[in-house]
Amino acid sequence: MPRAVILTAQGFQDHDLIYTWYRCKEEGWDVDIATKDGRPVAGKYGTPLPMDKTAGPLVSFDDLDADEYDTVILTGGHEAPDRVRQDKRATGFVADMASRNRVVAGLCHGPWIMVSAGVLKGRKACAYIGLRDDVINAGAEVVDSDVIVDGNIITCSYYAYVGAFMRAVFETTEKLGAGR
Repeated sequence: MPRAVILTAQGFQDHDLIYTWYRCKEEGWDVDIATKDGRPVAGKYGTPLPMDKTAGPLVSFDDLDADEYDTVILTGGHEAPDRVRQDKRATGFVADMASRNRVVAGLCHGPWIMVSAGVLKGRKACAYIGLRDDVINAGAEVVDSDVIVDGNIITCSYYAYVGAFMRAVFETTEKLGAGR
């Protein structure tokens, strides 16, 4: 069974996180949500994490281990990715996942974390308009598209395209050998 982790923080884009989490569950994946120190946070529109009594406990950035996951999903909302990208534990984990050819997938503002992790240099990517300059300055070739897959790196320019984004996450994870 593939394993994924969603990295987030206070002020996440509620529908990004809810949709990606439930889609992973729907596909039968084991999916964790990681926050700084594993503490509860709330989304931009008030969704609490953990979401309900059936959700597992949050994982701390201290406990992230690239050997344990096939995919890392970086959701949007400008506040949460900006908080996550300032935490070396999170960016180190993202860089480690990329170097091990595991799927690193960023949605809307999520690629901001990829910028800080240094995983976009020499890659093709799409970018939300507010990140475009950052993604270019990180060394990526920005392509005007909804979703771009470049090897194990997946970017999505806007949350309206989250369906195509998640299809790319599932297909790429399977292609790269999920459930190692």
